[in-house]
Amino acid sequence: MNAAAKENKLKGYIAGIVAAVAYGTNPLGALFLYDEGLSPASVIFYRFALAVAILFVILKIQRVPLKLDKRELKLLVSLGFIFAVSALTLYSSFRHIDSGIASTILFVYPVMVAVIMAVFFKEKATFSTIFSIVLSLAGIVLLYQGDGGGRLSVPGVILVLVSALTYAIYIVIVNQSGISLPPFKMTFYIMLFATIVTVLFSFVSPENHLMALPTWRAAGWVLMLALVPTIVAMTCLNVGIAKAGSTPTAILGALEPATAVMISIAVFGCTFSLRLAAGIALILSSVLIIVVMSRKN
Repeated sequence: MNAAAKENKLKGYIAGIVAAVAYGTNPLGALFLYDEGLSPASVIFYRFALAVAILFVILKIQRVPLKLDKRELKLLVSLGFIFAVSALTLYSSFRHIDSGIASTILFVYPVMVAVIMAVFFKEKATFSTIFSIVLSLAGIVLLYQGDGGGRLSVPGVILVLVSALTYAIYIVIVNQSGISLPPFKMTFYIMLFATIVTVLFSFVSPENHLMALPTWRAAGWVLMLALVPTIVAMTCLNVGIAKAGSTPTAILGALEPATAVMISIAVFGCTFSLRLAAGIALILSSVLIIVVMSRKN
């Protein structure tokens, strides 16, 4: 691998790390908005719609043309639909099971990515990849401190698994499509079509009808969700997949639940224990292994 390719891969790893950390803030905003009385579809609608508006302004300032060809349009419509399903099922799961449990279960998606790539695209599962997955999953188990207070329901588990599968499929499609669009433009259209899917979903799900924002505090949390786990996370995720590959980017997602734990400590006053330290250490080790070994390869 020449120097330019190595530098390109490194940029992909950095983008993947930023995406994972940003995406890990999802439960924080969602749970505060649920406290304000909003439904999952309402939270996602405002999150996506505001992100679309912000990205539109950015694209206009950068003078990026918004035109798409037929192939790009079909692909971005598909990605918008898949991402909307992933977000809706994840946010809905927070109503059934503890968000910590949901984040734990969600992290099966790197395994799903590796399996999909191996089965359908004949990507070789190296020892370092398998070892990294094992380490990260072990870290996730340690990060979740089950105290018996979490309500583990079958619908909640199914919702998270559907979210994980659709997120894995999203990553694989972006990786295999070969699409080449400016990152903000790609994220803009994916969020636009995801917003449309969310609105349509709200019409067929009575408990998920769209609701007005009740307070300025709620508007502030929507802005956070639009900027951090949407614009920043999605743009960096697409860059990471394109430059580093789908499997490494998925494994870097181990930083998502680690981020959630750090937020719990900083915002909600959770105790930082030896168990949490060990879990974070395992996750960081898995990230380090996949980055180092991928650069060598």
